[in-house]
Amino acid sequence: MADGVFNIAKGAVAEKVRDGASNLGVLLLQANELEADLIDHADIAALLGAVGNTEATATNYVRKTGITGTITVDNINNRVDVDIPDQTWTALGGTTNNTLTKLIIFYDEGGTDSTRIPLTHHDFAITTDGSDVTAQINAAGFYRAT
Repeated sequence: MADGVFNIAKGAVAEKVRDGASNLGVLLLQANELEADLIDHADIAALLGAVGNTEATATNYVRKTGITGTITVDNINNRVDVDIPDQTWTALGGTTNNTLTKLIIFYDEGGTDSTRIPLTHHDFAITTDGSDVTAQINAAGFYRAT
């Protein structure tokens, strides 16, 4: 597996971030289907309803929501980078632990999983044990449009 962009978001991530001041979110998966199938889902409800995709259930796990993205236009390299701050889950696991597989960044268009659009997926191989877990977003951002 690798990092990638959901088909529904290809070419649209920068516009979604530009339009929504704090409409990004992050969720973690403890199991995921093959990338070729994963990227076909058009909303979080469909993604989590598919066989093989299971959201994290570790102690103290919650989705991160209300995240503000930043857009950097790089005229020298003719590209746009989209970034969010690193995300930390405090004391993740301990009582209930998960072996995590993926981090999903989504755009929230209406407050329900059927209106949350998956944007990108990132490998996130962590086994929880009650320690703090930080998702360090790439310095160049989570998405690049060229």
